[in-house]
Amino acid sequence: MNKLNTLFLLAFLLLTFQRSDAQSCCARPVGMQAMALTASFKAAHEPPAPLAYEAKKGAMMSFPVTGGAEGHAFYVPGTSNKVLIIFHEWWGLNDYIKREAEEWQNRLGEEVSVYAIDLYDGQVATAPDEASKMMSALTPERGKAIIAGLLKVIGGGKRIATLGWCMGGSWSFTGAVLAGPSAVGCVMYYGFPEKDMARIKPLKCDVLYIRGSKDDFIKQEDVAQFEKKVQSTGHNITMYSYEAVHAFANPSNPKYDKKSAADAQGKALAFLKQKL
Repeated sequence: MNKLNTLFLLAFLLLTFQRSDAQSCCARPVGMQAMALTASFKAAHEPPAPLAYEAKKGAMMSFPVTGGAEGHAFYVPGTSNKVLIIFHEWWGLNDYIKREAEEWQNRLGEEVSVYAIDLYDGQVATAPDEASKMMSALTPERGKAIIAGLLKVIGGGKRIATLGWCMGGSWSFTGAVLAGPSAVGCVMYYGFPEKDMARIKPLKCDVLYIRGSKDDFIKQEDVAQFEKKVQSTGHNITMYSYEAVHAFANPSNPKYDKKSAADAQGKALAFLKQKL
């Protein structure tokens, strides 16, 4: 009888392990991670033109991140308590983003410190397949941990605004939420709208959302629902739409729309100046 019970126990444990292993190996990314793996999303992002940018004021910095490897950011020092955190697109923290960090400080003034945060742990993609793998591998847990580590370094008593494009547009919203009462404004360039009200409810600042009406990935109905949910928090959300495709404001994109990008940048700059 004991031998029979032992056989039953072994069979049960083996079946349990097989089910668990099957669930683990078949797990699939969701949301932004899943979008990064689609052929249409990869096809919409042509490789960026090469750029070798020599920084004028900024430099890379490192900081502790709870539960994992240290984080990194391109830091352009300012002279006051005003801070802008920039979130890169799916290519990673490349020279285009470093140039943007310095140019945004030039636009806002030297009193504003700018941090271009690295969510890819030092990796930079130059081809869509590479970017797809990096974006799909970035877990919400790791991304939030990196942002939290940077916010800890920035410290309290600061006025923090966030800005990002595409994948970075979504992370710009997450960063603003994580900044809590220190957040004064959030700019999202064609970021995937957050759908979970539980993640929207803690928001403490106004939002500026910019998109292209010809964007096949950011659906108007999702944007409309996001707008209503942000408004329900008691904060304003300003929406601008351009006759343009996804990533129209990226100068490394062959489909870069210079006129629309300039107009959108003017609106983002006015918003950030007002909030900071």
